[in-house]
Amino acid sequence: MAYFLQQLIDGLTLGAVYGLIAIGYTMVYGIIGMINFAHGEIFMIGAFTTVIAFTVLTAAGVGSLGVALAVMLVVSILFTSLYGWTVERIAYRPLRRASRLAPLISAIGMSVFLQNYVQLLQGARVKTMPPLLQGSITLLHRADGFSVSISYLQIVILVLTFVLMAGVSTLVGRTNLGRAQRACEQDMTMAALIGINVDKTISTTFIIGACLAAVAGFMVSLYYGVVDFFMGFLAGMKAFAAAVLGGIGSLPGAMIGGVMIGLIESFWGGYINASYKDVAVFGVLMLVLILRPNGLFGRPEIEKV
Repeated sequence: MAYFLQQLIDGLTLGAVYGLIAIGYTMVYGIIGMINFAHGEIFMIGAFTTVIAFTVLTAAGVGSLGVALAVMLVVSILFTSLYGWTVERIAYRPLRRASRLAPLISAIGMSVFLQNYVQLLQGARVKTMPPLLQGSITLLHRADGFSVSISYLQIVILVLTFVLMAGVSTLVGRTNLGRAQRACEQDMTMAALIGINVDKTISTTFIIGACLAAVAGFMVSLYYGVVDFFMGFLAGMKAFAAAVLGGIGSLPGAMIGGVMIGLIESFWGGYINASYKDVAVFGVLMLVLILRPNGLFGRPEIEKV
């Protein structure tokens, strides 16, 4: 039971990161009906920006942990949102009225470009940073010495994810921007006719998705302490799987899908074989899509004629 609880905590932490990235996928798909395959690289840039900001702050002699973490987070969000906005302007906006295949190829090209761009700027070697937020709370101590604990960093990740999820849900459901996003999702032409700035709405959506990816990159950098230029590919694929699993276009579905992916990884790696955890993740995704093609919370698309 103790080992199960520890795997549960670790899986929820990992799933929270996947869920934040998955929300970016599902928000973009919900408006323009296309998958931003460069979103994993946006997450990777957020992680790199965090490490670079930490290096600069260390060189500047900033000693306060709270100030350092706040600056790292803000810098990561600002830089990453700029990249998210750029991806929309370059890879999507010029091809918005093209066939669906053209933006897809453009996004994949942007993904490859960003990988190599970061590799050229930062090098192919991994970047590391020391653990900043240490300490944990012991929840259960077994007689054989095994302890169930949750670290302070895991608590921060879970709480921050919950707050962001609540904030994004409120933004989409109760604000003018959210109403504009839903209007663009239903009919961009009609939305433009009633005075909605479609270009601004879509750009803002990409920026919001990039901000969430930046927070995920920030959390992964603190949690693992290692980043590399290829980390966005696999994380992006798993987050995309989470969005599809939960039902692409559904914000709660994206988060629940992310948590499910994290739990599958954690329990499969803990009880069966960690080498095949990715096989288990995508195998479960295939099984769910066979039984529920629209995902757990997705709705079938109804085409009006």
